[in-house]
Amino acid sequence: MLEPDEWAALVLSLQVSSVAVICALPPAIALAWVLARRRFWGHGVLSALVHLPLVLPPVVTGYLLLLTFGRNGAIGGLLAEMGIVLAFRWTGAALAAAIMGFPLMVRAIRLSIEAVDPKLEEAAATLGAGRWSGFMRVTLPLIAPGILAGAVLGFAKAVGEFGATITFVANIPGQTQTLPSAIYAFLQVPGGEGSALRLVVLATVVALGAVLISEWLARKVAARVSGV
Repeated sequence: MLEPDEWAALVLSLQVSSVAVICALPPAIALAWVLARRRFWGHGVLSALVHLPLVLPPVVTGYLLLLTFGRNGAIGGLLAEMGIVLAFRWTGAALAAAIMGFPLMVRAIRLSIEAVDPKLEEAAATLGAGRWSGFMRVTLPLIAPGILAGAVLGFAKAVGEFGATITFVANIPGQTQTLPSAIYAFLQVPGGEGSALRLVVLATVVALGAVLISEWLARKVAARVSGV
């Protein structure tokens, strides 16, 4: 059985990961479409910026978030005046998780969009469908498996995110302590190995379950799209 603080870390991780995916998915779809369907000056730079969190040390990303969204940051100061505080709050953990998982989501969705023949969208346009209507009726159903894959990758990344999160929101039990932070905290105290091991197993089960569910959903969606 899990202890109360272990349950709190699990619930907070699921909350943070879910909010991160929900908030990051719409811009990820939009940006993936732009990168897949448009060519413009700075295209490579934009793609590099999107993938930057994957190559930067997570602590650097967390520090940049702290500089930007902290109470004294350019954006964080404005948000604080409106009563919105992200640093050292669970909402900041969701922001960090969303940013760290964003490149994985964009990559998966972009590959799905690039696999769709542009002529299908052109055919929809010749039948009177606008760009938005053609995307919603033609492209979106075809890339649904890719969107699911991207969402699950983002969720799994959010569940396992540690470096950027602990730098931006610290490790406050019951407030910002997610599963990875809790595992780290338990490993720092004598006798905490048992709790750490339980959370390691739990994190593994959650990640594996998310992948298996995504595979099942992707097959179901693909079967529906193909009419099987």
